[in-house]
Amino acid sequence: MTLTCSMCKTRPAFFLRKYSGEMLCKSCFITNFEKRVYKTIKKYQLIARGDNILVAVSGGKDSLVLLHLMAKLKKKLELRLTAVTIDEGVEGYRSRGIELAREEAKKVGVEHKVVSFKEEYGLSLDQIVERAKKRGLELHPCSYCGILRRRLINKVALEIGATKVATAHNLDDEAQTVLINLIRGDLLKVVRLGVKPPLSHEKFIPRIKPLRYTPENEIAVYAMLKGIDLYEVECPYIRLAMRDEIRNFLN
Repeated sequence: MTLTCSMCKTRPAFFLRKYSGEMLCKSCFITNFEKRVYKTIKKYQLIARGDNILVAVSGGKDSLVLLHLMAKLKKKLELRLTAVTIDEGVEGYRSRGIELAREEAKKVGVEHKVVSFKEEYGLSLDQIVERAKKRGLELHPCSYCGILRRRLINKVALEIGATKVATAHNLDDEAQTVLINLIRGDLLKVVRLGVKPPLSHEKFIPRIKPLRYTPENEIAVYAMLKGIDLYEVECPYIRLAMRDEIRNFLN
């Protein structure tokens, strides 16, 4: 017996959405996926006509899907889009992601920039971690990286006159972040989380998260259906972070 799509009632079901019980065909899945993302953008007024948006693209599936979706809005909303990839300088980690980001940007007609820790700060992340160890500093590599990466993205945004920075944080990412901050007792960060986080400084370009209410597994399915590369290589430092434990717990 072939199960049919819960939406169109005609085509064979392809995907079971466990939290709602819906069974979707490929066509309805794509339509519904895009509709939810664009509904999030509209509901929270994430994008205004004529915005100049810097899209942070790591080369992973989430950021490639985000770039693809933003490009679909480009003409309709008269947007200026630029993609940026940060090369942290972790051996064997970022090179393929940069290639994929460059390829997707070219495919959708968006300018792509690559900026590195080495060029900006004079040291790669590997070198920063090594120096920190020698000085007896116990701060986790992700702590250095997060601050330096955000600063660099904001710098590029200022240079191009961006009005928004779009990041590919998904529902899974946000759930993990909430739990991490609750465990650490950092309630202020929990309060500041959101689809459009409040600015902490006048020189910080506003950030938006169009994928915040989209589960990671659905992003992977959409990427597969759209022929977007599912290449995923984890940073070797993630295994040392609390986020890895929280993610495994939630999964």
